[in-house]
Amino acid sequence: MTRDMTRAKAEEEPALDPVAQAILAELAALPKGKSLDPQAVARTYAAGRAKRHDPPDLWRRYLPATRQQALHLARQGRITILRKGKPADPHAPIKGLVRLALPE
Repeated sequence: MTRDMTRAKAEEEPALDPVAQAILAELAALPKGKSLDPQAVARTYAAGRAKRHDPPDLWRRYLPATRQQALHLARQGRITILRKGKPADPHAPIKGLVRLALPE
């Protein structure tokens, strides 16, 4: 690829948020057909950034960002948000417990 093509591609696809990258990485590591709790992503993400003096529930700070990025990824079609085991519409309000999965 030429340098101009590489630059154009970088401008087309903005860099993913680190939380979104964490969601995709954790989902990719799961066996096919398995889903993931957003809390698990938040816990893993927080554990990688925790400092010695941080509280043990630091992951709770990252849970809203995890949910927001999961919704963003679902709207792009990169992941599926499951509610009661069925895909939820990412453009409609989603309440309650959810799980994240890769699209089938």
